[in-house]
Amino acid sequence: MQINRTIYKTEPLKCWEKAKELRNKHYRDAANARYEGKILSSGSMEAFTELIAAFGDHVHMASEPYGASIGSDPEFSRQCVEGLESKGYARDLCAYTRNYLGSVLINKYHFGGAFPVPDFCFQAHSCESHGKWLQAASEMMGVPYFCIDMPLAPHGLRIENRISYLADQFHEAIRWLEKTTGRGFDDERFARAVENSFVSTKLWAEICACNKHVPAPINQKNIFTFYVPLLLDRSSDETLSFYRELRDEAKYRAENDIAALPSERCRLLDDSPPPWYFLGLYRYLEQYGALSIGSTYSFGLTGAWEDGEDGTMAPKKTPMEKGIHLKTRDDYINALARWAIERLFYFMSMAQPEDKSVKMLQMVREWHADGVIFHLNRGCEGLAFGQKENNLYLKDAGIPTISYEGNNADKREFDEKRVLGRIDAFMESLGLKKSG
Repeated sequence: MQINRTIYKTEPLKCWEKAKELRNKHYRDAANARYEGKILSSGSMEAFTELIAAFGDHVHMASEPYGASIGSDPEFSRQCVEGLESKGYARDLCAYTRNYLGSVLINKYHFGGAFPVPDFCFQAHSCESHGKWLQAASEMMGVPYFCIDMPLAPHGLRIENRISYLADQFHEAIRWLEKTTGRGFDDERFARAVENSFVSTKLWAEICACNKHVPAPINQKNIFTFYVPLLLDRSSDETLSFYRELRDEAKYRAENDIAALPSERCRLLDDSPPPWYFLGLYRYLEQYGALSIGSTYSFGLTGAWEDGEDGTMAPKKTPMEKGIHLKTRDDYINALARWAIERLFYFMSMAQPEDKSVKMLQMVREWHADGVIFHLNRGCEGLAFGQKENNLYLKDAGIPTISYEGNNADKREFDEKRVLGRIDAFMESLGLKKSG
């Protein structure tokens, strides 16, 4: 590869501290919700909490981000997973599941005190473990449980049938929530929550698209902080306001060549959730002037994308931007179902790895990546499915790739020396040397 020796200007990200405070506030709110008369639910971050928002002030403790938070703390994670495994749960189960359920089992909250027992568990089943994960949690805590089945399929297949299937479940969920909470469904609250979700997830795509610029204004390590508020509550006014501010900052940085890494000379795409206990991996790459500009995971998990008129990946236009007037409850339910089905390219690897391969190559080209790093992640079998095929597809297209084995949230399955050795060899194959 041709090495760029330019040194770009840089400056701290103004939204950084605000993102961390939103995260900390959320977990404080979860601990205090039931004392403050708020609804407290727990379940997948994809669990359509827009429906819960219609019933009043609420906090939804998303299970995957909580499992990741525990994963970043190896000692606490060890207590959780070993406690759970002592009850017969398998070690090769989803790492987030084991961290979360272990936290429930030992009755310790990662942010202090006892685990906050929710009023109910509300889940979206979108991979192998999700449905049973929160069913087990509800049984451990003795609370009601509802699960929405996500109709995954190869990208673009049976769209209308899947939308109808999902919308029917939303109606069923509303009836269940009315009975479980003893409250009435507020259509105005629901409409606001849905519209906020549309705009927030579109804004995230706009933010990630700014990284098409060279130099990248935000790196993957930044992204892993910035996407958290969306995972925790994508429908609130507070979240929407934050992402408007972050989008404006990312756009300003791109327009003014303000770099996340001033010595940027190699751009990488990576794949799968990272080892949360070793985000220093990204700092290690920087010693070579290399940075990750994102991944199908971090871009697609909370971002709304569509094919633009020129065929490139573009932020998805909201129904409001398309001139679609949503008026009735059914209008909003159907629009929410359509938005979920049409934007979920992140889950395509669980249904059709070939689709993901095509999307990854497209991302390599549009984001000007020089190579791809695959985390062969034992902690998430759903996202690990098809990675070897993805790797071969990119290699056949002439894209340099590297893979390393690990686990996103269980440090017992990570060999730091071996991983860094592989990174060194890959960087050298690209003609890069460590600074200093």
